[in-house]
Amino acid sequence: MTASPFAPGKPVFAFYGDDFTGSTDALEALAENGVSAVLFLRTPDAADLRQFSGCLAVGIAGESRSRPPDWMTSALPPAFGCLRDLGAPLVQYKVCSTFDSSPQIGSIGCAIEIGRQVFRTRSVGVVPAAPLLGRYVVFGNLFASAPDGIHRIDRQPAMRDHPATPMTEGDLSIHLGRQTSCRIGGVNLLDLRTRCCPWPSDAEIVLFDGLDPEDTARAARSIWEHRAGEQTFAVGSSGLTYGFMNFWRERGWLPEPGQFSEAAPRGDGRLLVLAGSCSPVTEVQIRTALRDGFHGIRLNPADLNGNAAEIEAVARLSEGRSVILYSALGGDDRVEIDDRPGLASAMGKLLRNVILISGIRRVVVAGGDTSSHAAQELGITALTFAAPLARGAPLCRAHGWPGGLELVLKGGQIGPRDFFQDVRSRA
Repeated sequence: MTASPFAPGKPVFAFYGDDFTGSTDALEALAENGVSAVLFLRTPDAADLRQFSGCLAVGIAGESRSRPPDWMTSALPPAFGCLRDLGAPLVQYKVCSTFDSSPQIGSIGCAIEIGRQVFRTRSVGVVPAAPLLGRYVVFGNLFASAPDGIHRIDRQPAMRDHPATPMTEGDLSIHLGRQTSCRIGGVNLLDLRTRCCPWPSDAEIVLFDGLDPEDTARAARSIWEHRAGEQTFAVGSSGLTYGFMNFWRERGWLPEPGQFSEAAPRGDGRLLVLAGSCSPVTEVQIRTALRDGFHGIRLNPADLNGNAAEIEAVARLSEGRSVILYSALGGDDRVEIDDRPGLASAMGKLLRNVILISGIRRVVVAGGDTSSHAAQELGITALTFAAPLARGAPLCRAHGWPGGLELVLKGGQIGPRDFFQDVRSRA
């Protein structure tokens, strides 16, 4: 055990999530490791931070995954600056473990360049792997699990056909190289698993392989040992979050995690779901729930200005039924929309109205981009962890809402086929 590097009264970890579902994934990783955390749904001010001053980790849920570089250039510096000023020794730009991005939308390369400027760092470690979610990086190539097995990311059905950022390249050096002019190096599994893990000396971005949780802890150790100052900026999935928790615990800087201390919330037998995901996993979840008695309302993405869906949803909820509002049943059923963030925001306004009128207390939003934009329409200040569900999609408590509200932000590919029934019944 060595002396703790953590300053008393300051957070030990801070992060910015490039979408809301990924942000709650990181929130879960911290809670699971006994690190109290708050996730703000906007850049917090001094009053917000005072309200959660006891938290050891602070996150900001963002929407950069669905935004172009000019938006990121404007929005990310103040958010990064806020996290920098908290003084946490590690600040993570949290990305989805499928690494879906492009030079035009959700550019991870652009975010890295901004982070290098804000945190004044020459080299940034990048850890995309998330073994607990079935995401693996081997010799620089990303693989992801699907219901029918494990695929290279450009052959994984949902990511190959993603409506906004389809993955056309499995080699992450090539993929990321299209988004940035920074020099990219890599640490492969063979090097990573040696005690003296080499760090490419001339690289401005260092991509790490990862096949199991021990690998992500090794990557965290390497990033930590090559830090240039009191504060380190790194990029990665929740695998990096878990990696740092495991590494810090090995060094004796974190206590062993205990059981979740807060009493688990209890639902009232109803659930409201807003699904904007076109993934095959969410399609199966919707169909399974409909067969199990959920009332489904197919939204017309081209016309969400009317209130017919709102009236129908409130009526069914008042009867004690659970309701799913969905924009598509899989990729073949989706309607092409030019303004996808605008669509998600319109769905969020619909969701807010239904919640307020019906008094529903438990809500799921399915889809990464949908969650990022729709959840902002609720006007919530922050989320804290409430209870585990499927890994990567925890039940959260909403703060700043008039009355109690429990929220699950679920990525399109997360969860088993009966996920919605589980959320409805979970005490």
